[in-house]
Amino acid sequence: MDPAGQSPPGTLPGEESPEMDLSHRFSKEELAQLYEEVLYTIRHRLGKPEQQHIGDSQELYSYVQKAFGMNAEEHGAIMQQVMELESPIYCLKATVKEAKGILGKDVSGLSDPYCLLGIEARSQEPAHPDHRKRMKAVVKDLIPEDQIHRTQVINQTLSPVWNETFILEFKDVETASFHLDMWDLDVVESMRHKLGELTDLHGLKRIFKDARKDKGQDDFLGNVVVRLKDLHCWNDQWYQLEPRTETYPERGHCHLQFLLTHKKRATTSSRTQPSYTVHRHLLQQLVSHEILQHQAGSTSWDGELSSHASTVLYLHATQKDLSDFHQDMAQWLAYSKLYQSLEFNSSCLLHQITSIEYRWVQERLRPEQVPHHFPPLCPEVHGEAPVPAPMCKTKAFRELCRPSPDLPQMVSTALKSGTTEWFHMQKQHLKPMVKSIEENSKALSKLLLEVIEDLKQCQKIWNKLFSTNLKLNIFSIAYLELESLVAEHVQEQLHKVDSSMSRPTAESLFDLYRKLQELYQMKDSLPSRDGPLALSNFHQWFEEALPLWLQKAYTTALERAQRAIQMDQLKPYGYHKHSTSTVDLSTCYAQIMTTWQQLNWPDPEKAFMIMVNLLEDMCKISLMYCKLIKERAEALSLSEQNEGEAANKLCVVVNNIEQLRLLMLKLPSQLGWAQLEQHMRGIIDPQQIQNALHNQLDSTVACLDHEVRDVVQALATKLEKGIARHIQELSSSSDTQKPEDSIIPLMKFLESELQYLNEHLVQENFKSLLSLLWHHTLSVLSAALGPQVPLVQHCQRLFCALKSLELCFHAEGCGLPLETLHSAAFRTLEAHLALCSATSRKLIQKYFSNRIQQQLDTSSEKYGAVTIKALYRPSEQKLHVEVLNATNLIPLDSNGSSDPFVQLTLEPRHEFPEVVARTTQCKRNELHPLFDEAFDFLIPSEKCRQEGACLLLTVFDYDVLGSNDLEGEAFFPLCHLPGLDTEEDEADMGRVPQTRLPLTHPKPTDEILQLLESRKRDKEAQAFVKLRKQRAKQSKETE
Repeated sequence: MDPAGQSPPGTLPGEESPEMDLSHRFSKEELAQLYEEVLYTIRHRLGKPEQQHIGDSQELYSYVQKAFGMNAEEHGAIMQQVMELESPIYCLKATVKEAKGILGKDVSGLSDPYCLLGIEARSQEPAHPDHRKRMKAVVKDLIPEDQIHRTQVINQTLSPVWNETFILEFKDVETASFHLDMWDLDVVESMRHKLGELTDLHGLKRIFKDARKDKGQDDFLGNVVVRLKDLHCWNDQWYQLEPRTETYPERGHCHLQFLLTHKKRATTSSRTQPSYTVHRHLLQQLVSHEILQHQAGSTSWDGELSSHASTVLYLHATQKDLSDFHQDMAQWLAYSKLYQSLEFNSSCLLHQITSIEYRWVQERLRPEQVPHHFPPLCPEVHGEAPVPAPMCKTKAFRELCRPSPDLPQMVSTALKSGTTEWFHMQKQHLKPMVKSIEENSKALSKLLLEVIEDLKQCQKIWNKLFSTNLKLNIFSIAYLELESLVAEHVQEQLHKVDSSMSRPTAESLFDLYRKLQELYQMKDSLPSRDGPLALSNFHQWFEEALPLWLQKAYTTALERAQRAIQMDQLKPYGYHKHSTSTVDLSTCYAQIMTTWQQLNWPDPEKAFMIMVNLLEDMCKISLMYCKLIKERAEALSLSEQNEGEAANKLCVVVNNIEQLRLLMLKLPSQLGWAQLEQHMRGIIDPQQIQNALHNQLDSTVACLDHEVRDVVQALATKLEKGIARHIQELSSSSDTQKPEDSIIPLMKFLESELQYLNEHLVQENFKSLLSLLWHHTLSVLSAALGPQVPLVQHCQRLFCALKSLELCFHAEGCGLPLETLHSAAFRTLEAHLALCSATSRKLIQKYFSNRIQQQLDTSSEKYGAVTIKALYRPSEQKLHVEVLNATNLIPLDSNGSSDPFVQLTLEPRHEFPEVVARTTQCKRNELHPLFDEAFDFLIPSEKCRQEGACLLLTVFDYDVLGSNDLEGEAFFPLCHLPGLDTEEDEADMGRVPQTRLPLTHPKPTDEILQLLESRKRDKEAQAFVKLRKQRAKQSKETE
């Protein structure tokens, strides 16, 4: 045994002295005496076992042998010694509490009850013939008079209350029985007095009955008989009062309490020590065994005793007749001692304090009732047992203990010394078996965990109590003491680590760093203090391990990402559009971010370099991921040999890279760059931060964008082949097939493919794909037109396809926006196809529309001008035109002049087939002729509103020998005619404004004329082209 556990000389076992070590251990002699006590208790147990207790004595013997650490020889020797000891005197401690519902025997209807009670030495079994007879016998007939006890008489009541306790001795619990008779005291009274108390007819009957019995004879009210072997150690029960006859079977009930105890126990401990001291020592030994058993099973003890320990302690407390208050007090003292050397939850102590206060208030013990040898309620504080504060709140403490002004100082001093002792004890307990750096680091981490948990409990539970009652901040005392001890011990151990530390050593130090960080952060709960803490610069102790920690975080993330890619089947994960490897990569990044948060490096410059390092690692992993995931998609596609599945894999790849890009964009907020830059202000140049962090991230994101575009382009390339094939089939379809029917295969193909891609691509990437496909489709459609002028039916099919594709790619606003669709290439192709697919008459109308627009856009009069007035009369459906003059005509004759005249025609001819051309008179040798001629044309108003409808004024130079020469053309749009949009005629032509029209020449080449010329079988088209070509030959315009 530990010598520290020995009692000092001259001190009785179990008594405290100032020098005594408050350990849970006993000397060998003390342990033997205590073991004798517990064996004696089990051997002489009384009462039926409780339901939760152990009834087998042999099982209890085995338990206490283990609890006391006795071998078979020691157990046998002490057991033999116990068997030779004299048996105790067995006692029944009977308390007559009260009764209710008893018979009223007096004239008043009440009774004057008292009880006679005692122990009958012999008892028959219920089957015995004399049992019922003896049950109805009165006490004085069964028990010797000197063994009969009597309660007080309670006058005039049917619910008497006695609360009287009697100690009844017996020899054999198997044969003894408890008897109680309840009687009504009969006092001799005069008849006049009795008649004065008479209240009813029943009272008169009682008077006659009393007259027949002997004077002074008491009335029997009922009895209770209990066999002692049917009792538990402690009983509290209402018993029915039994009658001797069946006259009044219901005689009420009596409340009794029984306790089976011992007197004159022969053990050394019982003879030499107070009962509570022995019980406390027994508690101490059994509880220490229970705690050690839990620790061996790697669980913490929560204060719950096993049924074996509970049974032994219950038997001992009842046999020693210890009150509940004394039991709780003994338990408190035993637990307080054990708390200083064994680990268990301190809430067990708080529970005991609560029980002590409850018992004290309930039992109301006065100080003089407490034995002189009873220990003080607030023993000296050792370790971190939170003793004083909750005790100082109790009434028991205030009534038993004198106030001490030095108590806070005593507690503070004891707490400091106890904290130091506890720390060194924990350090010794956690010392590793193998003296390696890794094992030392693990041991230090475990030690710090113990320190942190202890401080948390101190702050959460006990500090408030101490602050309230003693005005003492025990958390601050304990923290400052432990913080200094930890700093000294950790530095001492870290000095043993050489500069070339291994990776396992660095990894083991990371957990130690985290524990020190947590301990140091608890300083925020301290009140204000001067000077730095011993742990203020603890991070500097780990600077050599820092690069290895960062390398470990990078390597772990990289390896996990590589494994994730190898396992990825490139199928959408759950409801997402990306696959499992992206989820794993997100977890890798989260772990790196956790490493940054866990480091929380205090030095700003070093923290900035750590951030740069971590960002570089994540950027490297991102680019590596892009490369490997594309290779993975290619490998899976080759193994499956399925073009559709290959496209599916590419969809997942592009979604994965897009998801990775989003992860990278979130890094500044998740890593707290704004706070870091704020801390760096004045320390690191902002441009350096921009270059090292933001530019590096932007570069990586740009690379990811490029990767996305590459994969989207690859995906688009796979679809472009299908689009080109369907457009080629569209081009070669039969001319007899309607355009709407010929584009059905193309639209079905696109609908199927785009619907799948929309479901499997994130929206941004899907729109990027649509944009690529749209530009490719336009180029394919343009190529399908060919270099030659295409046939009308062919162009109609392509135009129908273009308009349908426009709707498909726009998808009612869900696809590409219209500004993206309506590119320059689209507008050019749309216009060209619209022309190529139009009818000849539509083209002619379009030609004149173009010439009208050319007329409107022309301001130059290099070929001269013609002035007219035009008016439409709706009532007559007549167009009235006055040709006034022409000016600045170009000379076409050899004499330097011209012979001009004006030809008026309504165009296009197919809209005005009945209207003949009209001409003015020819003006000889005039470059500024004055005509002043009027013409009327009969035309309906709706014809004037047709596309390209115009009045064509052609100025010719009359030539006698050859064809007339062209001076110029002017186009007046009929839709602009005055009077066309009014219901009433313009009566006065003089109010119509003159219109001056510059003369124009047709261009040598015209797209519409080329299209019309290609339609060889269309006579109308050919005639129109012939006429316009004749004019074009005379034109002075060049390309």
